[in-house]
Amino acid sequence: MLHVRSIWNGAISFGLVSIPIKLVNATENHSISFRQIHTEDGGRIRYRKVCELEDREVSQSEIGKGYEDADGTIIPITDEDLSHLPLPTAKTIEIVAFVPADRIDPLQMDAAYYLQAGGAPAAKPYTLLREALKRSNKVAITKYALRGRERLGMLRVVGDAIAMHGLLWPDEVRAPEGVAPDTDVTVRDKELDLADALMDTLGEVDLEDLHDEYREAVEEVVAAKAAGETPPETPSAAPSGKVLDLMAALENSVRAAKESRGEPTGQEEAEVRQLPDRKTSRTAPKQTGGKKSTSTAKKTASPAKKATKSTQPAKKTASTSKSAAKKTTATSTSKSTAKKAAAKKTTARKRSA
Repeated sequence: MLHVRSIWNGAISFGLVSIPIKLVNATENHSISFRQIHTEDGGRIRYRKVCELEDREVSQSEIGKGYEDADGTIIPITDEDLSHLPLPTAKTIEIVAFVPADRIDPLQMDAAYYLQAGGAPAAKPYTLLREALKRSNKVAITKYALRGRERLGMLRVVGDAIAMHGLLWPDEVRAPEGVAPDTDVTVRDKELDLADALMDTLGEVDLEDLHDEYREAVEEVVAAKAAGETPPETPSAAPSGKVLDLMAALENSVRAAKESRGEPTGQEEAEVRQLPDRKTSRTAPKQTGGKKSTSTAKKTASPAKKATKSTQPAKKTASTSKSAAKKTTATSTSKSTAKKAAAKKTTARKRSA
């Protein structure tokens, strides 16, 4: 049983059935709160409630409500005045309809509360409403008054309890006009495929595993300063907000997500799958039996030997052509030498004559 102080006492109006209930907060705020201080000496900065007419500080018991009229006149309003409002929802959560849960826009969701049965007489009608909601797979739309205004709410089953979510009125939700990009953008199928792959890789998460890392970091800073130590610093790269290559960013995101989960990346999978396929299709013979496959392998190897032999005549041809070229060069050199000698003898004869 929740040992939380109720913030509202009343009843649920379910047709002619009235269920006494207490409203308790269903959520808690675990964020770290700070005090305002004077930076020079660390003194607390406090707000004091002062009456403008008497120019003095007043206690909480002296403070009430008042409505400021258009001309600045203050009209006092007491809790008793509000308790006599001509509204059925002043002390009653009135169920007005039952609708499918997907009819509720999450943008309308506000604060969450648990409805606690108000004593033993409320147990039977409370359980009846809870089981009716379960079997119908619907939620109840309600109207109730809290903190000086009428509100819209939604009842649903959470475990063995009935929870109520405050809802914003439809006219309190702004239309998303001017929020989406106003430029024409074409998204390619490959980009969508990579986005789908990233979504599949990230998968689902157990919300119980998520925690407030910012709060934990602040607690470490507070503890370090309280102990007179230097607060820890964790450098973090701020996002640039500019994506130069969307495809590359998506591919890197998928790869990083897989690596963080210890899964093989896309490139590794491609190499493992493609390389054996190439070897099998080009070199591996079809195996119908142990002996036949061996003989087939030998037959496959023999053409390789023939191919090796066939390369030898090519080497001889190459060497023959080189020797022929040398002989041709030598012959031409000897002929030119003979011509020079004959020319010298002729010249000598002419001089002697």
